[in-house]
Amino acid sequence: MSDSLVIIPTYNEKENIEKIIRKVFNLSFSFEVLIIDDGSPDGTADIVKRLQLEFPGLHMEQRTGKLGLGTAYIHGFKWALEHSYNYIFEMDADFSHNPDDLFALREACVKGADVAIGSRYVRGVNVVNWPMSRVLMSYFASMYVRLITRINIQDATAGFKCYKRVVLETIPFDKIKFVGYAFQIEMKFTAIKYGFNVVEVPIIFTDRTEGTSKMSTRIFREAFVGVIQMKITSWFRSYKR
Repeated sequence: MSDSLVIIPTYNEKENIEKIIRKVFNLSFSFEVLIIDDGSPDGTADIVKRLQLEFPGLHMEQRTGKLGLGTAYIHGFKWALEHSYNYIFEMDADFSHNPDDLFALREACVKGADVAIGSRYVRGVNVVNWPMSRVLMSYFASMYVRLITRINIQDATAGFKCYKRVVLETIPFDKIKFVGYAFQIEMKFTAIKYGFNVVEVPIIFTDRTEGTSKMSTRIFREAFVGVIQMKITSWFRSYKR
């Protein structure tokens, strides 16, 4: 059994799911994979079930209905803790996150980080195939998060991460309130408030070429208001370990 689990939430990812699974299992390090599928009507789960016959380290949890990114990851985090993994990763199914970068994220945690973030902005702007409007929206969203929260993270909205087990054992999941875009911000903010060492590892982010993006302006609006709510709530919480 590997000590490293890659959690991939899916909803209608039939174009990408087999390719991303094969890519992870063809890496030189033995990562295991947990798919959290929210009832994809396109048959994503059926593809995963077929591949489970080929890859013993491929796991899947199926949920009914589209319940949100944050709840998918929390479901996966609980599963990972129950199954004794030491390094738990978040990664998208659409190849916007390069599986080759899993090595660098894991190495950062092995060398002392508690959370390693695959960062688009730690060395300039490293984004491929995004329209300028979306680059600017994402970049300035991270600036806004830094302004409100005072956390020194260049890519506050990044969704490609590695957590050490102790971080997910410490964070009370019932206190994580956001399920969309703001979930990524809230997890970083909470980890830092608990005193964990959060580092950024430079990556190149490439927008999906197949399938449909789940991003929307509504998700950005949730994050805009949510950051303020999160900051105010933190004034009345204890972050003692």
